[in-house]
Amino acid sequence: MTDFRAEHRAIDWASGEIGARIRRRNRAQLRLRLVGMAAIGFAFAMLATLVGSLLWTGTRAFRQTHVAIEVHYDAGILNPDNLQRGNYRAILGATMQALFPDLPDSALRKATAILSNGAQFMVRDRIVADPALLGQRISLRVPVSDPYDQLHKGLIDRETPEEFRRLKDDEIALWDRLEAAGAVSAPLNWGLITNADSRFPELAGLRGALMGSFWALLTCFVLSFPIGIGAAIYLEEFAPKNRTSDFIEVNINNLAAVPSVVFGLLGLAVFLNWLGLPRSAPFVGGMVLALMTLPTIIIATRAALKAVPPSIREAALGLGASRQQVVFHHVLPLAMPGILTGTIIGLAQALGETAPLLLIGMNAFVTAAPGSPFDPSTALPTQIFIWADSPERGFVSRTSAAILVLLMFLVAMNALAIYLRNRFERKW
Repeated sequence: MTDFRAEHRAIDWASGEIGARIRRRNRAQLRLRLVGMAAIGFAFAMLATLVGSLLWTGTRAFRQTHVAIEVHYDAGILNPDNLQRGNYRAILGATMQALFPDLPDSALRKATAILSNGAQFMVRDRIVADPALLGQRISLRVPVSDPYDQLHKGLIDRETPEEFRRLKDDEIALWDRLEAAGAVSAPLNWGLITNADSRFPELAGLRGALMGSFWALLTCFVLSFPIGIGAAIYLEEFAPKNRTSDFIEVNINNLAAVPSVVFGLLGLAVFLNWLGLPRSAPFVGGMVLALMTLPTIIIATRAALKAVPPSIREAALGLGASRQQVVFHHVLPLAMPGILTGTIIGLAQALGETAPLLLIGMNAFVTAAPGSPFDPSTALPTQIFIWADSPERGFVSRTSAAILVLLMFLVAMNALAIYLRNRFERKW
């Protein structure tokens, strides 16, 4: 100790050599800080680019171009005894002919093509709901077809040569007449949430995918939550520590790292081919997602149980409580915030999975929302996959809008997990 102190006193801290070492150390620390700041800045820049591109293209889908028309429910065209099967194409043709009385019959078809294919069903549903409208004229706002929606949103360049445009000059002239008459509007596109899927972009919505994701996540939660918690409690509190329990623990940790497509193949082989469960059903999708989520819930639950101080167990046992009473009356309630957090994070991960749902057929074209977990359906990730693979230009913005909706759900679920952890977590 004396030699060290003597040597320490012998160092000249004001010498140039010591100063050079300090400057080199400070420069190294500065470089490390700059590299770290650059990495964080690059990550935020990439995130901003991703979110910005989604917002730039996706926000267009939250508005849908409509045109105001005056529909005459002509009793000479419609059969009062069977309004459900009336010739509503002819009704729309007469409506457009009244809007463009100077058009020859050869050009009337182009004028009718301005309206969406779903306009005839909107006109039909209105009179079916109120048969007293037969013979009357009413004003309706109906969506326009996708090319005219793209034109109104500025996605079709009028300066492009006519042979390279989806709409020709005479078709654009008809549209300009409607805009000049004040018949065009672009309200919020509630159909994006309330409609199911469609071959026509202006009519396609996320209702079927939202309901499919809801049923699949509900099935996943009902299966994985009690099974995962029960397995974690047994392994952590009751199972003897031997090679068998170590083997199970290692395999659970390995299952958490297995690619999701493997679980999809397992669901295809077992649930569909062997058990014969219905294809494209959210119930099957939920079972596959439950298998994938179980390791995450088990690991999170065991970590939450380990975080409870041993003194809680010792105090309960010292007061005469049984091992079961210690676990379920004292340890489990204190670990529940961590368990719920891990469960929500696992469900959020399951919500964004695509590969296992594709393998069990939840990418089919389904035009109706499922009424039960056993009806054919899609899910949000698979609906995004379907729209991204569609050639129509209108599905580009709807794909981005669906991604934004999915991100909103994921952010909400992760925010809920953070809230539960901060609100109920105990500091020991």
